[in-house]
Amino acid sequence: MSRRTAGMLAMAMAMAAAWAAPAEESGKDPTVKPVTLHLSVRSRRLVEDDKGHGVWKAETAARAMPAAETALVLCDVWDKHWCRGANERLAALLPRMNEVAKALRGAGVLVVHAPSETMDFYKDSPARRRVLDAPKADPPAHIKRDDPPLPVDASDGGSDTGEKSWHRAWTRQHPAIETDESRDAISDNGLDLYNLYQQRGIRNILVMGVHTNMCVLNRSFAIKQMVRWGFNVVLVRDLTDTMYNPARPPYVPHEEGTRLVVEYIEAFWCPTTTSDEVLKGLKGK
Repeated sequence: MSRRTAGMLAMAMAMAAAWAAPAEESGKDPTVKPVTLHLSVRSRRLVEDDKGHGVWKAETAARAMPAAETALVLCDVWDKHWCRGANERLAALLPRMNEVAKALRGAGVLVVHAPSETMDFYKDSPARRRVLDAPKADPPAHIKRDDPPLPVDASDGGSDTGEKSWHRAWTRQHPAIETDESRDAISDNGLDLYNLYQQRGIRNILVMGVHTNMCVLNRSFAIKQMVRWGFNVVLVRDLTDTMYNPARPPYVPHEEGTRLVVEYIEAFWCPTTTSDEVLKGLKGK
């Protein structure tokens, strides 16, 4: 082998190593076989019925999401909430949330843990560091969207179990949700996550967690902001809950209040899907 050929070979090997390092540092697992998530998603469109009345029509569509370009965000799945009713409803969702997160992680989806106001707990976490170390990126100008009032009144805080005062009861994400420090991300900051998404080529975001009419819509890492930045966002509608007191307008059962908020999101912000669809979609069915 000539000296020139040996030099070129050494340079090629060095370049290959340099390109491999960022993927490892960013949490990607090179052993994960790339897959595409096939989902049926539901949205709503205002149409006229056969009598000329305006009605909101549910429409379903197929959506393909390459796992390597997709993130799952667990919004404010805290260890404890100040509202007993909220704790009880979340407890019923936790096993399925963890099942879905584990399945998506195994397929190569980036799992983002976003328990707001608890980042001090994760100061030594590699998954937290992964977000903070992502190179800075400038987000685009906001896409303008209609933002009409919500269909439920939660001005009293939304507790359905009698608690009157808000206080910070949470300290971390609920321990029932597993974290893979070698692959996952931890953040409650939308700009920091935008940096990571740009580094990783993320274009699609699945969202689950609590509460749909508050944090899930309004956090800097959640639905409204990510839609305004142009991401393809989908809410997993059976793995979420509202803060809503049936003693407030529109005076419907709590579950109905959640359904109304989900339909509002489908009409004005993003489509929704179910955990069944997500798991089925991983199998390509």
